[in-house]
Amino acid sequence: MGNKELIESGSAVLGIEFGSTRIKAVLINDKYEPIAGGSYTWENTLDNGIWTYPLTQIHEGLQTCYADLKKDVQEKYGVKITKFRAGGISAMMHGYLAFDKDENLLVPFRTWRNTITGQASKELSDLFNFPVPERWSVSHLYQAILNKEPHISKIENVYTLAGYIHYMLTGKKVLGVGDASGMFPVKYDNGKADYNPDFKAKFEALDGVKALGLKLDNVFPKVLMAGEEAGTLTDSGAKFLDPTGDLQTGIPFCPPEGDAGTGMAATNSVAAKTGNISAGTSVFSMVVLEKDLKKAYPGIIDIVTTPAGLPVAMVHANNCTGEHNYWMDLFYEVATLMCGAENTPKIGKFFDDLIGKSLEADKDCGGLLAYNYLSGETITGFNSGRPLFARAENAKFNVANFMRVQMFASLGALRAGMNILYDEEKVPVESMTGAGGYFKTEAGLKYMAAAMKTSVSAMETAGEGGPWGMALLAAFAAEGKKDLGDFLNKEVFGNCKKTTSAPEAELVESFNIYFERYMKGLAIEKAAVENL
Repeated sequence: MGNKELIESGSAVLGIEFGSTRIKAVLINDKYEPIAGGSYTWENTLDNGIWTYPLTQIHEGLQTCYADLKKDVQEKYGVKITKFRAGGISAMMHGYLAFDKDENLLVPFRTWRNTITGQASKELSDLFNFPVPERWSVSHLYQAILNKEPHISKIENVYTLAGYIHYMLTGKKVLGVGDASGMFPVKYDNGKADYNPDFKAKFEALDGVKALGLKLDNVFPKVLMAGEEAGTLTDSGAKFLDPTGDLQTGIPFCPPEGDAGTGMAATNSVAAKTGNISAGTSVFSMVVLEKDLKKAYPGIIDIVTTPAGLPVAMVHANNCTGEHNYWMDLFYEVATLMCGAENTPKIGKFFDDLIGKSLEADKDCGGLLAYNYLSGETITGFNSGRPLFARAENAKFNVANFMRVQMFASLGALRAGMNILYDEEKVPVESMTGAGGYFKTEAGLKYMAAAMKTSVSAMETAGEGGPWGMALLAAFAAEGKKDLGDFLNKEVFGNCKKTTSAPEAELVESFNIYFERYMKGLAIEKAAVENL
């Protein structure tokens, strides 16, 4: 069946993801290939000190994105979407959407970007002996209670963004376990995961929570595993998604998920001892664990889950390629000034050639040192950052060494966090899959493998991103498959093209030399923060 006939028959599968800068929709065929897409560009705003998106824009963004998908289908295939086989909603994780019993939003949506819950985060982390980051939903809820905010007595429901949109479409107050694990710690047991019952009891016994009579199971969505039934599109949901009235009701939707879970699906990283790395402006790695970590590492390692409920150790660094890109732009400006725009390579080739030159660097990077801290870096203990380049008087300062140091600096904080998993927790990692701008060059893939001490692959499909991963989870549910890892391995990624780089001994040694210098030099960065 061709794609046109597939769409006409209602057999395509829909995935939608609310990212921080774009809402994207993807329609996939029976070979799990993207066949149409739509998008809506937006940006969060700072409202009275709170990073937020207005509820009206959330609604408008969903409808505009879906209308853009319909337009793409019409232009490509000459048909109108009236139904699809299954759908799924994903969004940036965490945050706080609190509603009263009449479904009125009580306070503006507090996104993951807010850092206003420090007291709650610390108290809950200490209470559970488990890392509860500031961006988690329970941190936002408890901070509001600690602050005695007027709205807390009216709270009926608290959602993540994906959970809220799913509720609007299906009327079901449910959430995929991966997204739920960013609301409150979950516990996985015998194939099923739910909010950790011991932690729930401790939370509900806190004075402020107890005084409200708040029960977490009543306020937070029900936790579902990948593939479980999560409701169907209602009359009001169909009109909410497609106000034109073209869309039919009764379409099944899979459990809504967070962007971490869809990233795992899109990179085939849901099995134990696998992991994925997203490296762009910031960088994070996620490693699927065989068992729980021995202790908590607040501010360094977060614990979330795969869409199938397995625990995942997440190391998130705020800074990656941002400072590197500033240097590249400076070099490009110099080249254009000296040679003229007509004689300067296009910026993509210019970047590739300069980064490629780094493969000729000295093993010790000529003794150069750089920090890419455009903002603070919790892993290494910085609340604020200062981009920094330093060298000894006898350093070998050339393009190759400088470029390799910039590439290595982008991974310094990430490696500091990963060392805990490697050295203290002895977590086995057999393979990792990368996505993001860092992997656009051969050198980037080689350096990541050296820094992570394991093979790293880049898949040609990884660029499809979260909405494609969400569509895969919807297809998994629609087809009634039992094991998400098997489904991805055999059905989706069996013939996927990928480029893999194994750790090269010389580059591993080069990174280790640089990393030792990086850790010793943190005192220089500290001085820069204090005096600049």
